[in-house]
Amino acid sequence: MKSIHLGKLFGLQISILPLAFVGTLVLWIVFTVIARSGLNIPFSQSLLMGFIATLLHWTFELIHSLGHAYAAKRTGHPMTGITLGAMAVFALTQYPKDEPELSPSIHIRRALGGPIINGLLSIVFYFLLPLWRGNWFWIGMFAFIENLFVYTLQIFLPLGFNDGGTILKNLRRKSF
Repeated sequence: MKSIHLGKLFGLQISILPLAFVGTLVLWIVFTVIARSGLNIPFSQSLLMGFIATLLHWTFELIHSLGHAYAAKRTGHPMTGITLGAMAVFALTQYPKDEPELSPSIHIRRALGGPIINGLLSIVFYFLLPLWRGNWFWIGMFAFIENLFVYTLQIFLPLGFNDGGTILKNLRRKSF
């Protein structure tokens, strides 16, 4: 699927797949339904909270990828870009096509960059939770939960396409 180039951010080419627009709509609907049905928040406010949660999701996805970019740069094998919309709601990190064979430890260090930054964000959101009032507490709770579980603790759930899969694959390759 052809991606749409959005420009550069911190020297990385940022692109979006058309599927991301479908994923955004689906996320907005799901988050709105959760707010309305699960939290019993009035529809108009649920719609707004669903939209904000969707924007936060993409913000956290970008931050996660920038964490990978920072770690990759520190290894001496930097990323070249980020493509939003993989599997409709995730991002792909892009590396040079002519990148040489890298050691497992470099792959692991690059894979840990995203979860580390989101882990730090989850700690910040945890301590900010008491400051959120009314229904907006749930936006803070969403930010905390998504950063902790979707982006940080997923390293312990190797699915093959996520950071946990990259880490497990390279731990198996690593000679101790």
